[in-house]
Amino acid sequence: MQELTHYINGEHVKGTSGRFADVYNPATGEIQATVPLANAAEMDKAVSFAVTAQQSWAAVNPQRRARVLMKFVDLLNRDMDKLAEALSREHGKTIPDAKGDVIRGLEVVEYCIGAPQLLKGEYTDSAGPGIDMYSMRQALGVTAGITPFNFPAMIPMWMFAPAIACGNAFILKPSERDPSVPLMLAKLFEEAGLPKGVLQVVNGDKEAVDAILYHDVIQSIGFVGSTPIAEYIYATGCANGKRVQCFGGAKNHMIIMPDADMDQAADALLGAGYGAAGERCMAISVAVPVGEDTADRLLEKLIPRVEALKVGPYTSGNDVDYGPVVTAAAKANIERLVQTGLDQGAKLVVDGRNFNLQGYEDGFFVGAHLFDNVTKDMDIYKYEIFGPVLSTVRAQSYEEALGLAMDHEYGNGTAIFTRDGDTARDFANRVNVGMIGINVPIPVPLAYHTFGGWKKSVFGDLNQHGPDAFKFYTRTKTVTARWPSGLKEGSEFSIPIME
Repeated sequence: MQELTHYINGEHVKGTSGRFADVYNPATGEIQATVPLANAAEMDKAVSFAVTAQQSWAAVNPQRRARVLMKFVDLLNRDMDKLAEALSREHGKTIPDAKGDVIRGLEVVEYCIGAPQLLKGEYTDSAGPGIDMYSMRQALGVTAGITPFNFPAMIPMWMFAPAIACGNAFILKPSERDPSVPLMLAKLFEEAGLPKGVLQVVNGDKEAVDAILYHDVIQSIGFVGSTPIAEYIYATGCANGKRVQCFGGAKNHMIIMPDADMDQAADALLGAGYGAAGERCMAISVAVPVGEDTADRLLEKLIPRVEALKVGPYTSGNDVDYGPVVTAAAKANIERLVQTGLDQGAKLVVDGRNFNLQGYEDGFFVGAHLFDNVTKDMDIYKYEIFGPVLSTVRAQSYEEALGLAMDHEYGNGTAIFTRDGDTARDFANRVNVGMIGINVPIPVPLAYHTFGGWKKSVFGDLNQHGPDAFKFYTRTKTVTARWPSGLKEGSEFSIPIME
């Protein structure tokens, strides 16, 4: 069995806390590795190396930092197959989905190569007699990120790529469920020329998280995970004077109007609802057809598609639509919520409860489930299931459908399928959700726009990647300069006026 490590100051370092977590192969249910869980002393050691490394890294000009990112992109492409295989082995997602995980992270790295442009400040010549004013964007120092299991390549890169491009050091605390890929990414970044100590990986659980939250040197924290933990990290981090951005849970609605192409809508729901076994914060988990006829036509198209989904291990190649969920506990929680849905009166039109895969009986596989006649007071509607479960809520009007998305406590993403531009425009303008898809089921913005939800899906003022990332990982310093030839004799006791 493999014993994983931390990655501190350019070295694979064994854990010293004496605490470890098991890393499973979700397809077989077998323990394939152990990962150390850091204590505060181990975190402090990483921070001390980060402080020294950051000072020299920040002194490197942005263009030269960008060249390291360019090389990192080359290495990501070179090792794409290795990264995807390691990711699938620990997470369970299919190889194509794992490659997508890496590529969406790589795209943010590519965007960050533009750091020389993105870090430029502003300049005003002759703001007053002999006075010039200019602003600079400067690195924060040592930054940290706490990332989830469902995107072990993409989300770490969404955080550490802009942080490092801005001249910061970065300490990554990845999920202990699938930690191998983050370790591989850190090694590749140093192969690209990143100095030791600028990017470090410290594995752990809540003890490591709290060490980040209470460490005096760490200046900012990024987090993606569940809303209760996001609230905790945001409140605690802010109370300790840190800049914090936290992204929490989601319950994403897709509204299907009567004029929508039902084949297109059904195909979209299939991929958005069941891809990656539903373990995506941008997964569509609620279908909202408008009108009884629309609902009937949609389900007529959707039910056979869901029944035909192929579930299996990533080693089956392209013959599998989605793989297992990440842990036995995740599987049990999904099955509990499915039963709750039945108990509360929802109609299970595709029943995946008896799914069994020969030869993989101990794996964490969950069959595809499709509910109809779900109401907004049911648990399967209120809570994020994070599994291959799609709920259909029938709305009688567009306004009712819009209200469902607007009234829900989460506001991460939503979509509408329609041929009518006026309806789509009204929906995009009025709905109180952060990311909107119009005939696009998973509206994850590209790297040069920002990613982030509203309401209880996000805590903090700035989103991930895009221009917001460079704002989050820098401080603005504004300089007002006047040279001796323009100085007047005598002292000034009032606020200077730029006449």
